[in-house]
Amino acid sequence: MREKLIWLTNGFHSPGSTFDFKGMINSQKEQQTLPSASKKAWRINNSLWSLPIWLVPGYVGFLYVFNAEVSIWILLLTVIGAIFLTALFVFLLPEIRWKRWKYRVDEHEIDLEHGIFIIRRTLIPVKRVQHVDTRQGPILRSYNLGDVVISTAATTHKIPALSEPTADQVRSEISTFARKAKDDV
Repeated sequence: MREKLIWLTNGFHSPGSTFDFKGMINSQKEQQTLPSASKKAWRINNSLWSLPIWLVPGYVGFLYVFNAEVSIWILLLTVIGAIFLTALFVFLLPEIRWKRWKYRVDEHEIDLEHGIFIIRRTLIPVKRVQHVDTRQGPILRSYNLGDVVISTAATTHKIPALSEPTADQVRSEISTFARKAKDDV
């Protein structure tokens, strides 16, 4: 069974279980969110990726300085556009991404929910997991964060920017659950 649900009309429920809006008790763990330090790491990463945006106003400014028949309005428009895009990528998108990223790991499945405009929910059966890694680039390392990468036969999935102890714990839990699921088969 993927979920252990008990009807309220039975009058029985396990301690620590949560209420499901369908009138049932859900004994599963709640979805976890990412640490707030992940927003800082994403802002730095996005600011580095937004540097090429500034090549356009730089080029237009170069043409304006050397009298290449470029209007000051074109220069202003490109600078305003670059400011808008940089603000969007550096300040707004990491905040939305952080609010929308949730995950849950239990002995049967891994539940990932994320997205900015389109919310994507992925359920990964634990018995399909082949291996689990943690990865840490220089930006994540500076904030003591790491990604948990879950590999199945078909694809890989990532839980981004978890604190190092949480990433190690999640990796160990998934590995233990996967071993148990394979032994049960």
